[in-house]
Amino acid sequence: MTWLTWRQYRLQAIAAAALLAALGAVLLVTGLQMAKQWGDLLAACQATAGGCVNQPPPALDTGLANDLILLALLLPGVLGLLWGAPLAGAEIESGTVNFAWTQGVTRTRWLAVKEGWLLLAAAAVGGAVSGLVTWWSGPRNAATADALRATVFDTQGVVPVGYAVFAVALGITAGVLLRRTLPAVAVTLTGFIGVRLVIAQFLRQHLLPPTVAYSSALSGTWPVPQGPDLLLSSGMADKFGRPIPEVYAPEVAGAPVSYLSAACRRLAAPFTYNGHPGDVDPTGHPTAATQKLISSCVQASGVRNYVSYQPAGHYWPLQFAETGIFTVLSIALVAIAFAVLRYRDA
Repeated sequence: MTWLTWRQYRLQAIAAAALLAALGAVLLVTGLQMAKQWGDLLAACQATAGGCVNQPPPALDTGLANDLILLALLLPGVLGLLWGAPLAGAEIESGTVNFAWTQGVTRTRWLAVKEGWLLLAAAAVGGAVSGLVTWWSGPRNAATADALRATVFDTQGVVPVGYAVFAVALGITAGVLLRRTLPAVAVTLTGFIGVRLVIAQFLRQHLLPPTVAYSSALSGTWPVPQGPDLLLSSGMADKFGRPIPEVYAPEVAGAPVSYLSAACRRLAAPFTYNGHPGDVDPTGHPTAATQKLISSCVQASGVRNYVSYQPAGHYWPLQFAETGIFTVLSIALVAIAFAVLRYRDA
């Protein structure tokens, strides 16, 4: 069965190896150029009087490689369409499996050998592409510090391996269930994109408990800078840390009046304004003494600014957690494929 699997997929394997070699050549050349460019920019930045502090990230010129990196996002899905869906769908549709199953090869062995080698090949291809992209992106990651951004996170680290294995497992299972290639391809495409979007947009940010930082409502500033961190939400919170809904309501010193004590509301009543900070009540500004009392009252209320985010230090835990999810989904799909193939008539 191993020899037969190789014979059936040798052209795909050769094509994949050729594409990997071409991708590696392009990324090697442009990666070395980009590393030198980043080193020169870093040396020039450090030579200035202010050093590299507060310097804007440089735009590293990578040309064609940028487009190839974006294509790496599509690779796992392509493997599922070209390798996974036809494995069972094409052979069951054409009836060639009946010949194999009457030559002393059981259904379980037939699927185990073929699926095992294809899943292993998908993991190898996904890992090779991810390794190349991760190495190539080193200078860019250092310059932009955006490793948690979706298009960057999805093409580096270990998650591409999980995506590739899941796509192929989904294609094989769809072929076993539908017994036709084109419907299996359609289900693989829509299922892979749907699962990826749901996990990336709604689940990833909750895989680890987020970090929450606070700052005084009087400061007018957010507690953490934007950069390598993945921002989840921001706004104002009460003294218990619960977010305050953003509604159009009277405010004073940046804090909603309804969240202040009765004494504080009476003190601030003449100076309460509606709208955004910066709008001044027509009755005039409070005196310095009254403004100090209002500020103290706002501080005592516990109302503060907050930012909820996944810090850059969560990059690898998030990578392994998401890869684990796709691994579990792949195992479940493999189990379904075996169960259906064994107990359903050919």
